[in-house]
Amino acid sequence: MEIPALVLIIITLSLSNVCPCFCFTAFIFGDSLVDAGNNNYLFTLSKADSPPYGIDFSPSGGQPTGRFTNGRTIADIVGEALGSTSFPPPYLAPNTSAATAFRAGINYASGASGILDQTGTLFIGRVPLTQQISNFEQTRSYMVKMVGENTTNIILKNSIFSLTIGSNDVLNYFQPSIPLFSDKVSPTLFQDFMISNFTIQLEKLYRLGARKFVVVNIGPLGCIPFIRAVSLNILGGKCSTKVNALVRGYNKKLKEELDRMNNNMGRNAIFVYANSYDIFREIILNFPKYGFVNNDGPCCGGYIPPFLCFKRTNSSASSAILCDNRSNYVFWDAYHPTEAANLIIADKLLNGDKGVCYPMNIRHLYDYII
Repeated sequence: MEIPALVLIIITLSLSNVCPCFCFTAFIFGDSLVDAGNNNYLFTLSKADSPPYGIDFSPSGGQPTGRFTNGRTIADIVGEALGSTSFPPPYLAPNTSAATAFRAGINYASGASGILDQTGTLFIGRVPLTQQISNFEQTRSYMVKMVGENTTNIILKNSIFSLTIGSNDVLNYFQPSIPLFSDKVSPTLFQDFMISNFTIQLEKLYRLGARKFVVVNIGPLGCIPFIRAVSLNILGGKCSTKVNALVRGYNKKLKEELDRMNNNMGRNAIFVYANSYDIFREIILNFPKYGFVNNDGPCCGGYIPPFLCFKRTNSSASSAILCDNRSNYVFWDAYHPTEAANLIIADKLLNGDKGVCYPMNIRHLYDYII
């Protein structure tokens, strides 16, 4: 980053003790739901770097960026709505410098990752949440070197830290081939293990200067095409009650833990519980109301394993296992929503009531003064 621009940031911050409204800064942590391309730079089976991924992502001209959907992620859409002029770039991209943190923030999310370090081992490469936060710690160290501890803390306390993670931990729990869970603990103990590990990471972010948190709960995984297929509920079948029951139990404990942290922190920090489970379940149950035609199958990759979403280029007429109208589908592939679904979810998280975001929605969080 050029020095004049950096000086402008320092001057602007010194003139205001409220949220710096000249830009929206976000530090994004999570899994493939919000990965902006970090996995492109890993040796991993969890990649979205080939067509038709990104086919509706305008900034890239429809070329894949590493986002696991056809267009924008929820994090992208929220950032745009709050005035961001650029998306937080992936931390692992060679052209991403820590100076980017001063402009828009940085995306640390990684497909196949989880709250638990062991989650996603079958995919080989991924960046677990603990390492994502360690990467942010490196970014923060650079910021301190550039502008000092006090100014760094001002920037961070007015930035939004979003965490969208936990889905892969649950999916791995229900896959018996994962060595980690060959002798499974009970669902209750597993939920508690996830919560205790997640709490440790949230508290570490707080010690590093984070003050405005958006913690997205786990969606109704029992309804995604992958789980429907392995549960033999492929076409028009029911969601897996077993998977959704574990998710709901975890989400309840997560909300209770965030409530506890809010009570302990007072006005020193705010943890927003983002209820993606109920939002997405509502979309699935009442899909025609939202303009969808298909609520249970993937637009790309087909209905049966291995659910490969790719574009064939070994013939003169390139083809793909791809639906005709992507906006008609709730699911892009066997695991992830379409941009059309992400737009609805993002709008509700931005502007919804306390049943959607507690104790406040993301738009109010952005304006909240710590």
